[in-house]
Amino acid sequence: MSTTTRQSSWRHSDDRDAPARSLATDQWLASRLLIASILAIALIVLLSVPGCAPAPSPTALTYNAELAYLKVVNGAKPPDDPRLTFLLMAEYLSANKYQEGIQFFEALLEKHSSTLTPARRALYLSSLGILRARYADDVPLLNRVAWVKETIALLETARELTDNEDFVTRFATGIVYAQLPNQFGMRAQAYQDLRWLVDHGSEAPEFGLLREVYFQLARLHNADGEAGEAQRYLRLSGYESFEKPLTLLTSFGENADTGHTFYPKLLKEIVPGRVFVLSGFEFTEYYFIVSDDKRELVSIDAGTRPDSAQDAYEYLLKRFPHLPPLTTVFFTHAHWDHIGGHSYFRKLNPDVKFYARENYTEELMAIRDARIPFDYFFGTRYSNDFIDDYRPDVTIAERTKVRVGGTRFELIPVPGGETPDGMFIYLHDHEVLFVGDFIMPFIGAPFFEEGNIPGLFEAIDAVVALNPKHILHGHETLTRNWNSPKKLAALKLQLVWLYEEVLKRIRAGVSRPAIHHLNLIPPTLIEHSEVQLVYLIMRENFINRLFDQHVGYWHRDLTGLDHISQDEYGGMLTQYFGLSERRLIGAVRKMVDRGDYHLAGRVAGWALTQHQSSKRLRALRKSAFLKLKEKYQFAGPFKYIIYSEMAGDETPQLELKKR
Repeated sequence: MSTTTRQSSWRHSDDRDAPARSLATDQWLASRLLIASILAIALIVLLSVPGCAPAPSPTALTYNAELAYLKVVNGAKPPDDPRLTFLLMAEYLSANKYQEGIQFFEALLEKHSSTLTPARRALYLSSLGILRARYADDVPLLNRVAWVKETIALLETARELTDNEDFVTRFATGIVYAQLPNQFGMRAQAYQDLRWLVDHGSEAPEFGLLREVYFQLARLHNADGEAGEAQRYLRLSGYESFEKPLTLLTSFGENADTGHTFYPKLLKEIVPGRVFVLSGFEFTEYYFIVSDDKRELVSIDAGTRPDSAQDAYEYLLKRFPHLPPLTTVFFTHAHWDHIGGHSYFRKLNPDVKFYARENYTEELMAIRDARIPFDYFFGTRYSNDFIDDYRPDVTIAERTKVRVGGTRFELIPVPGGETPDGMFIYLHDHEVLFVGDFIMPFIGAPFFEEGNIPGLFEAIDAVVALNPKHILHGHETLTRNWNSPKKLAALKLQLVWLYEEVLKRIRAGVSRPAIHHLNLIPPTLIEHSEVQLVYLIMRENFINRLFDQHVGYWHRDLTGLDHISQDEYGGMLTQYFGLSERRLIGAVRKMVDRGDYHLAGRVAGWALTQHQSSKRLRALRKSAFLKLKEKYQFAGPFKYIIYSEMAGDETPQLELKKR
């Protein structure tokens, strides 16, 4: 939702002491409308000349699977999860399809009019208002004032429908009004809405929405000459300046030194005084349990790096200084980000006891051999040395009951969706189940072949049979989205259907891109709105994993039969097509404008092999990757990480701002 990436007359003036140029005066407005009328007449004359009529708005060449899916889901009936509607709006914005988005949301309002609750209608109107705001620059000047006033009216109707108490509605009004020219008289309301959003940040459906709230407050204060407040809010937003190339609405943090974080630093008590989770210290979560006799502390996994394990543990001690010593660590699986900090826990207590699956060496050997650049995942502080001396003290081959300080744990081996050494840890008395990464959307790490889809189905059955009150995953986003046995059971039904449909296409010789372009949606998914978002998050990776595991390295579309390099593709563009640097720059720019970001990034990379010193090609390539980073900030964290690295663009970690 890049509402701030281009300068326009839609925005307020940063010169508050220029009344002679203010639209607030009737004289100025009259002169503006006179100029607009003259321009309009000139345009009519121009359009009467053959060949001068404006071409239809060009569409992207490449397929947008996320947009295709969200249109179907939102078009069938209003989804119960408002994030699906918000994501639809964001996809239209990211793809530069403002007009198409406006038309689609107007159609939704008409189609679902009789069934919409006030809150749902407000969500549609808010989404429509944001899309109209982005499209305002493309509205003819003569009609633009009326367009803006109609947009304000839509947003005010949304406000009334929610009694001015809905976070998303006030997000829409605050962000849009903050960018209005002063003559519309909404500046004070923008301040009021944005400050309300800051004070009610805990109610945000996604904490990352506050990035844009902070940024717009920074811009307003800057325009009002309040440099101190402007810089304070700019720092909170995570942006370095008032000119930004993309809009981030995610909690993700990205740093080449310390790696990716999914959430701000936060400590929660899942069971008061007994079960703690610490988020935002690095790539993974940290869980600690106080035993029944309060003499022992248990950890689930050990994080990615010794330094981050130490940070999380010490943060816990600051809040709860009288915790007992750490005596036991249960490992859910042997991936880098779950065992890398083990040496710190050994240092804390040389007698600490580690429990893991008996086949952990199988996974450990696989990941040791995978020399993957983890800079933007785990940070440059990470080293494979952290996992080389990992050795459990007790290995588990079957369901095993263990008591630690009087607390009952059950260790449950599962075939898992991600690794063969998956293990659930069940805290019986509190109905808390620690599941690691068994349902990681990539069905295994995407860097090499692993993952077990039938094993994933078995593991889901195990969760459903236990029916725990709390399901705690290895990463905050997983816990937030895969959070109940009922949801997992409903998801399994959809994934079984997808599994069978993809295998059917593979056996028929259908290519991987063609399978993705089918927009495979289970017939029962519309009736299971609780899993519509998680199905979208998993679908692409599920298809990729299944395809890779059932198709050889020679494909019918010639993939694997040849190995054409970036240099060779670049040479093709210049030596066979005869494209100059100027022509290539123009083509890539057109791809970015149309929303063909994947294509733009690839072609710019090819072109740079021939024009290595081209600053404009390099800038366009970065722009394409930034737009891809923006696109995947909600439902594709690993892509978000990779495109951040490709663009060389870090994302400061958000901080929880106290009132």
